[in-house]
Amino acid sequence: MYFSLLQESNNMLQSIDAPIVIIGSGFAAYQLIRAIRRTDASTPIQVFTADEGHDYNKPDLSHVFSKRQLASDLVRSQGSEIANELNFELYANTYVEAIIPQRHSLIAAGREFPYAKLVLATGARAFVPPMLGNAVDKVVTLNSLQEYQAAESDLALAKRVLVIGGGLIGTELSMDLASAGKKVITVDPCMQLMASLLPEYIATQLGKQMQRQGVYLALNNSVNSLNTAADQATIVATLASAEQLEVDMVISAAGLLPNIQLAQQAGISVGRGVLVNDYMETSAKDIFALGDCAEINGKVLAYLQPALLSANALAKTLLGQPTKLSMPAMLVKVKTPHYPIQLAGQAVDGVYRWQMDIDAQGSSVKAFAHNGDLQGFVVAEQHMNNAFSLLKALPRT
Repeated sequence: MYFSLLQESNNMLQSIDAPIVIIGSGFAAYQLIRAIRRTDASTPIQVFTADEGHDYNKPDLSHVFSKRQLASDLVRSQGSEIANELNFELYANTYVEAIIPQRHSLIAAGREFPYAKLVLATGARAFVPPMLGNAVDKVVTLNSLQEYQAAESDLALAKRVLVIGGGLIGTELSMDLASAGKKVITVDPCMQLMASLLPEYIATQLGKQMQRQGVYLALNNSVNSLNTAADQATIVATLASAEQLEVDMVISAAGLLPNIQLAQQAGISVGRGVLVNDYMETSAKDIFALGDCAEINGKVLAYLQPALLSANALAKTLLGQPTKLSMPAMLVKVKTPHYPIQLAGQAVDGVYRWQMDIDAQGSSVKAFAHNGDLQGFVVAEQHMNNAFSLLKALPRT
């Protein structure tokens, strides 16, 4: 049962001494602090993060190869710099071991830290599908600056790269790797790329463009095993189709798993993510969640705009003005520059009727609900000029 924020609006910070504590230092966490500091310069804030706390733009990881960027090139501010800029106390490289809701405290580095309000911004981790073989431990993921930093030298030298996953991130990475001159193999169990987001026609055109760039698409397929080749330097991937492919590196981009372990261990209600209400409040008093770890209305929205809107609303709530999260239809820009795509709403599931407009300038697919309302759309190439007018026609969520 969720606690009522409205009843507590005049008593938001029960302890003058205890700070607002945020676990995590990603986009959502830093946007929340920025939103707080726009109206309140002095409320104490502490941030606990398992990494250095550097500020960077995570979507940039999808095109580091074509831009020949190192991990260090993506850093906008060092952890200490942003902590000084936004006036918060940073506990970098510090794992939170437990949350104790009954005591309004957490345990980190063997110490107990009190909080007035606690925000979980723990993000999500990359999913690596189960596979057999002695080279499974060589699979890399690129879901954070640290993960890219650990693999960047090997990836720079790799000529043949296998990407597991043909969803949004896997597709973006595959095109970028190919643009950087690498031979790319993309494996996905679905019959098309980005199956949960794109209608078949758009996905087919995207796939054709990737094939023109030299990407080998192994769709309706999966990786059964990864084994070290005889030369001990490369990896042999055996697919479900029995095809064997020799590659230098394997990247898993097969989806994200919200980091819910801390919440779960503390007795906070979880589903796929940490369950929150419209105020971003969890089932535990004075504990909130936002970003990739949060599940609201049955959805985990791992995009920047929902995190930004959540941060703006939650900042007001934490400062004593309970504010519901309200999200308009949001535009998703797919970073596939050789076949650019924008989409919004739901254009795949629950569609009663599609309307397609195809010409030499590009493609548009509109998805309509049973009542005739527009419920989603996908536009590609020059048809992206119509994206904002279509976006206005979509209902708020």
